[in-house]
Amino acid sequence: MKIGLSTSVMQGGRSGVGQYVLSLVRALLPAAVAHDFTLFVLEADLPLFAFATGLMRLVPVAERHRPAVQNILWHQVTLPRLVRQARLEVLHVPSYRRMLWPRPCALVATIHDLAPFRLGGKYDWRRMLYGRVVARRLARRQDEIVAVSPQTARDLATYFKLPPERVTVVPNGLDHDRFHPGSRVQARAGMAAPRGVTAPFFLYVARLEHPAKNHVRLIDAFDGFKAVTGSPWQLVLAGSDWHGAEAVHARVGASPFAADIHRLGFVPDADLADWYRAAEVFVFPSLFEGFGLPPLEAMACGCPVLSSRRGALAETVGDAAGELVPDEVEQMQSQLIRAAGDPPWREQQRTRGLSHARGYDWHATAAATMAVYARAAGRRAGAPATPRAGARIKVAVSGAAN
Repeated sequence: MKIGLSTSVMQGGRSGVGQYVLSLVRALLPAAVAHDFTLFVLEADLPLFAFATGLMRLVPVAERHRPAVQNILWHQVTLPRLVRQARLEVLHVPSYRRMLWPRPCALVATIHDLAPFRLGGKYDWRRMLYGRVVARRLARRQDEIVAVSPQTARDLATYFKLPPERVTVVPNGLDHDRFHPGSRVQARAGMAAPRGVTAPFFLYVARLEHPAKNHVRLIDAFDGFKAVTGSPWQLVLAGSDWHGAEAVHARVGASPFAADIHRLGFVPDADLADWYRAAEVFVFPSLFEGFGLPPLEAMACGCPVLSSRRGALAETVGDAAGELVPDEVEQMQSQLIRAAGDPPWREQQRTRGLSHARGYDWHATAAATMAVYARAAGRRAGAPATPRAGARIKVAVSGAAN
């Protein structure tokens, strides 16, 4: 097959969608021996795909097409022409924000979540309108939709009214070469200590987005934890500023324990696993997720996890994480107290998490995605439908989660 993949929604790799794109492309490299891949990449992002040079064709996209409106227009006007010129059989757009209306070849889109329907105030009114109205119509133009979780698939049926035969659940994977247990002592010395983090700490990896990622309530719970226990434990927030970040910064500044709250900004991929290894407990109090990869990455590195169950998180973390109720500050505070004061619980969660994380792998995700490409190409060519390989990977991952 001749397969194209648009990468311009990856925000320099500093978002969940960006990590999805990079991880999927890496896992698809073995398939490039038998198939022809073309990646459409914004010029400043080209170094991120250096690993694909020589195996996949990289088509530069001018930086003037990066802003949202210009990027949408490029997808609807220029990209279809490029697809036709390259005689691509399948085009994969890994986000609902850039799905095509023209149909120059078989179209595949990945939908990570339908947050505009599930979480008011996540975006400004323009993005909310696009997600609720425009994206719904564009989704019906796609030959195949990849949903990253059963929760997202259910939301697609409810809000987009998509026929189930067009939707395949293909969960995200884990790169076990990057995320695996290691020395906590070395990780603390190499990552935490140079940033002034010298005590045991809770770690939260998520862009600073308010209210969706729920940092403000987490800080409220951390303040209560410190006041009640007098513990030296600290809180580390890893993630770049996003919508509403000013509310998070203001809340940190107002905390009586601000000296024990560390904001790292964006953490490079090369450092992330060591931050998981250095942490005593990973916390994930998000109000809604279409999948939720950071808790799994933490588990794979041997870090005990406390997580929300909102959106797809109950499916993603299963029973391998302690529960945070994200809109109940007192409950989160009590969970922080328990986690810090109960080493046997932390060890039990570490063991559960390692076992659970083994059920996720990007190579399985890539194989299931290739099956979606084949089905989309066959659908466009009028071939008989093939069995849905996504069901296989869904069963495998669900088995690890239950």
